[in-house]
Amino acid sequence: MEAKRIYEGKVLTTKQNQQSAIVSLMYNVWGRLVAAILWPFHILGIKLVYSKIRSEVGISKAGISGGGSLPVHIDKFFEAIGVKLQNGYGLTETSPVVAARKPDCNILGTVGLPLNYTEIKIVDIETDKPVLDGLKGIIKVRGPQVMKGYYKNESATGEVIDKDGWFNTGDLGWIAPKHSRGKSHQCGGMLVLEGRAKDTIVLSTGENVEPSELEEAAMRSKLIQQIVVVGQDQRRLGALIVANKDEVLKVVKNLSEENSNLTKIEMINLLYSDLRSCTSRCSYQIGPILIVDEPFTVNSLTSFLNFYSLINNH
Repeated sequence: MEAKRIYEGKVLTTKQNQQSAIVSLMYNVWGRLVAAILWPFHILGIKLVYSKIRSEVGISKAGISGGGSLPVHIDKFFEAIGVKLQNGYGLTETSPVVAARKPDCNILGTVGLPLNYTEIKIVDIETDKPVLDGLKGIIKVRGPQVMKGYYKNESATGEVIDKDGWFNTGDLGWIAPKHSRGKSHQCGGMLVLEGRAKDTIVLSTGENVEPSELEEAAMRSKLIQQIVVVGQDQRRLGALIVANKDEVLKVVKNLSEENSNLTKIEMINLLYSDLRSCTSRCSYQIGPILIVDEPFTVNSLTSFLNFYSLINNH
């Protein structure tokens, strides 16, 4: 599927300069060649495996995703089994959709193009000035579906809607640069989400980290039930983890049939090893972790405070 995206021009990039005609042609030929070689295996997979999966999930051709972040690995999974997943984006204040992918231009990793009569721009977090395509910033929206304001709350309305009618979503994202050729020529104008601005962790070194990338990668682990990445104003990242005790027990039994009990340190080492494996390709890595016995609730605040104390003392 990766090769198919190359010759179809559906590979996301933040680069503003497009490839030369010769390089574009080489990528196109290479993509078609690899896709042709692997095609028989894909057909075999459809008949033996993918068709059964589609039957089990109850989706045969297409599906719609919304209401929350769509992890890239899930997006790729549905692509692999032949289901076109239409991902969209919006908020309650935008009634509720502002962008969506279309069946004829379904770019993985994006939420598609703006709806008709809807404008989207990306502005710098600090200066509020528009940024170039490919650069990350705050997503602002303007269109007929944007609310006129919060009911009887002018101060709150003024904080999110400016005098020109632009609504500040509070989300981070970027718009794919427009290319006329090459492996990204179909991606121009597509909106890509990067997380919530308020979720951004600023380390003591001044580096800005989006925890969603790490959290989504970590959730691929069968040993992790819940995870929250923390580290605001600290020199390194950490994480609070709720372990999937059943899966942990299975791993322990496979490792040692005689002893199925784990000490706290052994549990941390086991989870940390799996966490590092799942997040190895992320931009940042997680340092110390704290195992939380129960699923996260409001009362988990105590664990957060204890964790901050832990990383401050190391």
